[in-house]
Amino acid sequence: MTTLRSLLNETGLPKNEARMILAHLLEIHLQLPRSALLTHDGMELSDPFIEEWRLLEQGRLKGEPIAYLIGKRGFHTIELIVGPGVLIPRPETELLVDLGLDELQRILNNQNSLYESECLLTALDLGTGSGAIALAIASSQPKVTVVATDASQAALDIAQQNAMRLKLSDRVSFCLGNWYAALHALGSPSCHFDLILSNPPYIQGDDPHLSEGDLRFEPPGALTDFGSGLTCLTAIIDGALAYLKPGGLLAVEHGFDQSPAVLERLALAGFQGITPHRDLSGHWRVASGRKPI
Repeated sequence: MTTLRSLLNETGLPKNEARMILAHLLEIHLQLPRSALLTHDGMELSDPFIEEWRLLEQGRLKGEPIAYLIGKRGFHTIELIVGPGVLIPRPETELLVDLGLDELQRILNNQNSLYESECLLTALDLGTGSGAIALAIASSQPKVTVVATDASQAALDIAQQNAMRLKLSDRVSFCLGNWYAALHALGSPSCHFDLILSNPPYIQGDDPHLSEGDLRFEPPGALTDFGSGLTCLTAIIDGALAYLKPGGLLAVEHGFDQSPAVLERLALAGFQGITPHRDLSGHWRVASGRKPI
């Protein structure tokens, strides 16, 4: 008899990874919560359950990301559909979301109370991928509308699925194109935003990490600019002032060793209030600046 206990005892996967996959199978096959790994660990499993477990187990043993194998990933306060066409959302990017939410709340606190019932705030997420940043912002702040762009139609398809699942399609719109050029699809390329956020490709093209771990399976164009790692960051920073409201905030995620170069670029582009931000690991991970008033 094959049980959850026996699968966990026999697998070559780390136990935490095996539990994540088994919890996913419990949900889709038996509509049971993760706690069933303990409360039902001795129950006999069906052949379809075991067959799917073997497929997922082998995929993970070959190095395929768990998020792709089970088709989802938790991020901030939401759960997202993910697949091979998009970057897997990472915990360090939640810093970008939290900074964005703090900024939107700051604006709301300064608004006249007569307008509290209106949706007054606008945000732009450049290179949205699965929609992680845009949807996390919209989910946590009901008084914002978000425009999310990506150069990949496959990524936008997944992002739109996520928006529908989270019931956020009315406040998050998606545009296909490269950085600010995508905004021309709105018919108003000169629109101004309170907030611009981006987690662009910033890994150097020759970085050996691109051939290791989960990165081997993720779309290269979502990870690297195939050059210095600063090309996309430069384009976003240099173009941002034209799309921000006076006093509006730009915040970008960057590599752990890129902070000095990104801060310098913000200064050269004319931003004020330039600030570096550390992630939970203590690395300088995000840089922000404001458009002069």
